[in-house]
Amino acid sequence: MASQMIVNSGQGSIVDVPGLQVGHFTLSERLTGCSVVLASGGAVGAVDVRGAAPGTRETDLLDPANLVDKVHAVVLSGGSAFGLDAATGVVRWLDEHGIGFETGYGRVPIVPAAVLFDLPVVRPGDDPQARPGAQAGYAACQAATTATPASGNVGAGAGACVGKLFGLERCMKGGIGNASVRVGPWVVGALVACNAVGDVIDPGTGQLLAGARTADGRNLLDTQRALLAGERGSRPLPGTNTTIGVVATNATLTKAQAKRLAMSAHDGLARSIRPAHTTLDGDTLFALATGTEAGPADLMLLTVMAAEATALATVDAIRHARGIETTMGLLPAAMGIEA
Repeated sequence: MASQMIVNSGQGSIVDVPGLQVGHFTLSERLTGCSVVLASGGAVGAVDVRGAAPGTRETDLLDPANLVDKVHAVVLSGGSAFGLDAATGVVRWLDEHGIGFETGYGRVPIVPAAVLFDLPVVRPGDDPQARPGAQAGYAACQAATTATPASGNVGAGAGACVGKLFGLERCMKGGIGNASVRVGPWVVGALVACNAVGDVIDPGTGQLLAGARTADGRNLLDTQRALLAGERGSRPLPGTNTTIGVVATNATLTKAQAKRLAMSAHDGLARSIRPAHTTLDGDTLFALATGTEAGPADLMLLTVMAAEATALATVDAIRHARGIETTMGLLPAAMGIEA
């Protein structure tokens, strides 16, 4: 079987999976926003939560033992728990377009969501109370297309930052990223918003890209090495960090198989974030299977692809992040700091 791999190229994103669209909405009042993955025709959905402090909506229905097997959108949002309201706007948009689970009394859109904590990221002149709400989710749906989504400081990644274990004054800018991998007829794409307490590395090279900085702010500290050497920082509150995302495939999967895809996608986070899945993070990954490829699924291969796409999307988020001035000072991006 001939194979081709798309690795984080200009064309590499979750919308390489047929049946999906992505839209971002970034607030002007404060650097925060939301992102929506639309599956208007329905997609088999699953979720796997590895962080100890998640913020989520409609995740119980994704359990393979439960009734509804398809979702119509997934929302990733900033704003902490307030950002869950963005899903309300997505439900409204889907309802207006006649998309949802048929009940006999109308179609009910199924829209799981996850949020990340970006409340401390405030620029001079921003409104600290501005958060993504229902209108933001609706606007993200209006913006959704099959074009390659933007990466970096947009949508759910607008206010994300990484490397916070030694204090916000020493962290760096995070963001949202894209990638896809293709092998034969199979496509697996990922959209990841990285707001981790840990550092981000390039798993292909081992290069430390972004994270906690040294006390003078000029270099990368290497959080894992510092912890193992006995250093301790100002411990962030649980739930104030999180990496959230969606991994999707064109394969035809059951809910149980989609669950395996989401579980394996977390391997990609473990490769690119150090440490990952901590008690301070709410790491949550959704999986979608659009089923446009009807042949028997090679689940082993798909899980390997899911981990790879997730790792690449996490790196993409960091490489496209841009530094910003905040009320806490400069929040630099990966390009301006050396390991």
